[in-house]
Amino acid sequence: MLKSSVLIAAIGCMGAAALSVAFAETEPNPVVHELKGASEFELIADQEERSRAIFAEIGKLLTHPRCMNCHPAGDHPLQDADHHLHMPPVWRSNDQHLGSHCAECHTDHNFTLHEAASYQSIPGHPRWGLAPLSMAWEGKTVGDICRQLKDTDRNGGRDLAMLQEHIAKDDLVAWGWSPGLGREPAPGSQKTAGELVQAWINTGAQCP
Repeated sequence: MLKSSVLIAAIGCMGAAALSVAFAETEPNPVVHELKGASEFELIADQEERSRAIFAEIGKLLTHPRCMNCHPAGDHPLQDADHHLHMPPVWRSNDQHLGSHCAECHTDHNFTLHEAASYQSIPGHPRWGLAPLSMAWEGKTVGDICRQLKDTDRNGGRDLAMLQEHIAKDDLVAWGWSPGLGREPAPGSQKTAGELVQAWINTGAQCP
C-alpha cells in the first residue's frame, strides 16, 4: 500500500485540476501496431524510394505521443494521446529546456499511483525533461521532422551515426516502450527502431 505521505505529495504535484482531467485510460495498456522491420522494405528496388519509405515508417514512432509529447512547439509539455497541455501547468525555463524542476513530481522511475487517483502512474527517468525548441516536432510533417533530424544545428550536434545510436541505445528513448501504467507504449521496439534508422542511413538518409 502506498504510504500516505507519498500519496499526499503526489496529489500535491498533480493538483485538484489534474485529478479531475481524463489523463490516462483506466483499462490496461492497449496493444499497438508494430513497426515494420527493415527487411520488409528490401523489395523496393529504387534505393532513394526505399529510404523515404523507411523514414515514413520511422515517422510512426516519432509522431507517436510517447515521443511527440516531449517535443512540443510551445512552452509546455503535452500529455496523453490527444496531446493536451501538461497538468499541472509547467513552462520552459529561460534556457528553453525544461528538466530541473520536473523532478518536483517526476522521479527517476515510473511511479504507480494509489488506486484512488484518476490516472495510474507518473512517468519518470533520471533525465526526464522537455526537448529544446530546436528539436520541436509538433505540427510538422514527417518530411520536416526528417530534415530537422539531419540538421546538426537542430538535433543536438549529432551526425547520422550518433543519431542512430541515440535512437537505438539511449535509455531515455527506451522509456517510450515502458511508459508506465495507463499509457500506450510506442510502436515496435527500440531494437526495431534502431535497425530502421540504420537501414535509412544505409540507403542514403532520404526524406519523404
